[in-house]
Amino acid sequence: MTQRILFVCIGNICRSPSAHAVLRALRPDWQIDSAGTSDWHAGEAPYAPMQTAAKARGISMADLRARQVASADFDRFDLILAMDAQNLTRTEALRPTGNDTPVHLFTDYEGIADDHVPDPYYTRDFEGCLDLIEACAKGLVARLG
Repeated sequence: MTQRILFVCIGNICRSPSAHAVLRALRPDWQIDSAGTSDWHAGEAPYAPMQTAAKARGISMADLRARQVASADFDRFDLILAMDAQNLTRTEALRPTGNDTPVHLFTDYEGIADDHVPDPYYTRDFEGCLDLIEACAKGLVARLG
């Protein structure tokens, strides 16, 4: 069964496009997208240092462009995964009345007990961010097939 997954962070230039690209590499048959709760970077490519770190692992995200999450995404996706509690709350605020699309933290799938994916735009830990994203993506694939 094809899964339709949306990843959400604040600006859609570091964490969510990285998760998008990592999961796309693991499951090219799934429909994957990413978005931000803000429109700060709409239309921009992922943050260059994040792209460099991902490319060193053989993961390309050069084709991705930032966009803002929308209420219509609740109908377009089977599962929405936020990178932290703040973005989960912001995403839930867009939920259309009567919609039951699950919205969870991405870290719910990594099995280590992290409660969020730290934002490398601020921490500068691009490698650590990718390590956690890869663990979460593998956990997600194991759970969903």
